[in-house]
Amino acid sequence: MIRLDIFSDPVCPWCYLGKTNLDRALERHPEHPFAIEWHPFQLAPNMPRQGVDRGQYLLSIFGTQQRTVEAHLRLAELGRAAGLEFNFEAIKTAPNTFDAHRLIYWAGLEGRQTAMVSTLFRAYWREGRDIGDPETLCDLAAGVGLDRAMISRLIYSDADTEALRAREAHARERGIGAVPTFIVADTHALSGAQPPELWDQVIEELTAQSRATDRTSEGQDE
Repeated sequence: MIRLDIFSDPVCPWCYLGKTNLDRALERHPEHPFAIEWHPFQLAPNMPRQGVDRGQYLLSIFGTQQRTVEAHLRLAELGRAAGLEFNFEAIKTAPNTFDAHRLIYWAGLEGRQTAMVSTLFRAYWREGRDIGDPETLCDLAAGVGLDRAMISRLIYSDADTEALRAREAHARERGIGAVPTFIVADTHALSGAQPPELWDQVIEELTAQSRATDRTSEGQDE
């Protein structure tokens, strides 16, 4: 298996698009070589714990309502092309995502990390749920098969807080400054919502290399 490390944030629309495009390629290549691990990266690490009004937050980023609308229209267009839907009107809060990243980490310990990531994207971008709210996160965790009572105890504690902050700091020290960022085999980095056709090519090249290596190894054994 080949490591595919993904640095992402559930409130990043490009991350949602990037995952959707990757998923399409993986579905076309069920024998893909990737062992996927998701890593924390907060777009707004200084976001208040309770989050802020999303409309005001977007104005602070884009400057005007018109630019915000234009950005949404562009994302909606790209989403339709990728087969996903953004429900911008349903989103009322720009949340702090640190606890969501802790939840992704805990889900990984139970072998449900990608399912948890998918659920968080859907909850925020399609259902407009506040994924900074602890009770919402507990409900979402239960939805992917995690023990709700256990997650509740963890999320209302400081469990793994320092470890997750250290992991994100390490990512920034490595030069990761935007998401999504995909790192293949700890060597090759891809940034942005890459199209599924690119992932098709990467998977096919890696599969061919693996087969060539296997044939060489078999020849040496003989």
